[in-house]
Amino acid sequence: MTATPHKLWQFHGGLKLPDHKAESTGGPVVTPPLAERLILPLRQHIGQPAQACVQQGEHVFKGQIIARCDTYVGAHIHAPTSGRVVAIGDHPVPHPSGLSAPCITLEPDGKDDWGDCRMPPLGEDEAADPTTLRNRVREAGIVGLGGAAFPAAVKLNPRPNQAIDTLIVNGAECEPYITCDDMLMRTRAREIIAGLLLVQRTLGPARCLIGIEDNKPEALRAMTEALGGEEQDNIRIVALPSIYPTGGERQLIRILTGREVPSDGLPADVGVVCHNVATLAAIHRAVHHGEPLISRIVTVTGSGVRSPRNLQVPIGTPIAHLVAHAGGYTEAVERLIMGGPMMGFALPSDEVPIIKGGNCVLAAEAGEVSAPEPVMPCIRCGECVRVCPVRLLPQQLYWHTRAKDFDKAQDHNLFDCIECGCCAHVCPSNIPLVQYFRFAKNEIWAQERERQQADAARMRHELRRQRLEREKREKAERMNRKRQAPGGTSGAADAAKKAAVQAALERAQARKAAQQDASKSDAS
Repeated sequence: MTATPHKLWQFHGGLKLPDHKAESTGGPVVTPPLAERLILPLRQHIGQPAQACVQQGEHVFKGQIIARCDTYVGAHIHAPTSGRVVAIGDHPVPHPSGLSAPCITLEPDGKDDWGDCRMPPLGEDEAADPTTLRNRVREAGIVGLGGAAFPAAVKLNPRPNQAIDTLIVNGAECEPYITCDDMLMRTRAREIIAGLLLVQRTLGPARCLIGIEDNKPEALRAMTEALGGEEQDNIRIVALPSIYPTGGERQLIRILTGREVPSDGLPADVGVVCHNVATLAAIHRAVHHGEPLISRIVTVTGSGVRSPRNLQVPIGTPIAHLVAHAGGYTEAVERLIMGGPMMGFALPSDEVPIIKGGNCVLAAEAGEVSAPEPVMPCIRCGECVRVCPVRLLPQQLYWHTRAKDFDKAQDHNLFDCIECGCCAHVCPSNIPLVQYFRFAKNEIWAQERERQQADAARMRHELRRQRLEREKREKAERMNRKRQAPGGTSGAADAAKKAAVQAALERAQARKAAQQDASKSDAS
């Protein structure tokens, strides 16, 4: 019996793009040999960075926590293999700025020795307890593997006023070239379903929807087989139209449920929690096998590499190592991008490592991705407005950002921008709109940090002034009380001192007078 088609909604705008998926899905997922060194940045998630808890020269086991982050929005970092910590310090990291950041550098010993660091698998009863499951996900350092890197344990702990009725599994993978989730669904669909069942028991939603774009027939088939049908109990697999950016969290929620997440709210505010397929597989590995998040599938693709493919690699593997095991560079390679062509960013070097949220390395030839073109004046054509999936006015944001009028940019909902790149893609004037929006956001954040620091300094100064005034006032009050105390010890002591001084003066004068009288007697 064929299931009734699930009703789909539409989000505003979006683009139909060439997917370029087939280039990297022709072969199996490959596990290359370990790199000579693994570089593990201390910030691999949204929230505060982790703090190193090992020392240079220390030997570590596979799965050992080497950097802790005990804040609520945080994730630990584990050793991807056994070896020796050879450095703790700044190293180039994958970031649009191209700057360095604190990292732990690990030299593998080739033994892949877990020691006693593998977490004990949880039994069914233990895994059914929401608190135990959240603690395991937190201890395993699992973050969202779709790119946002939001700590997964936080999503498993909605507030009491957030009644979750829908769990959405994001298997859309809408951006061109990226196929790591596609290959994961093809090869490890049962692990994804197992992770889904764990999260389902924790959140208790009335329904679970697995969204997969219709340009992934093999993934749809594998997931359907793993589930035991297109629909099983309250879990349903839904084929989605391949419109970019369907994989955006808010866009996916809109398509599958018709609900709009408020601009200043979270999916949980409308009763939805959304997890990426790779995140669910990682939760399964942590619960049933005791493995923290220490590796992931990465797509290495583009015309700039000889053999595009998907690689299962440890977190911290240098990108140069990945490219070498994808056949190496072609002669025409021009740009190296972390992520896809729409939301990715150019890398200054292939010595930077893969991090938890790193899903793709795109080595592009000239013309394969939008090359920098001469920027011309905005002609107010409105194409950017037509394709914006969050109904913004990109041309107005551009004008205000260019003028550094950040207050007006915020009035036009700058922070609702998901930086999908649709507006820049269709701009006939070749204006790098997303770069302007990122610049504006960073400037606003920097100004906010400065304001907070100034407020804190002003508060410290005011508190110090109040303390000094209080101490001065209290001292004056003590002195006043002493002076006014009737018959107090202090008054009697003062009187006694004065009397003693007076008596001493009188004795001295008496001695002097006696001496003078004696002198007169001798003279006569």
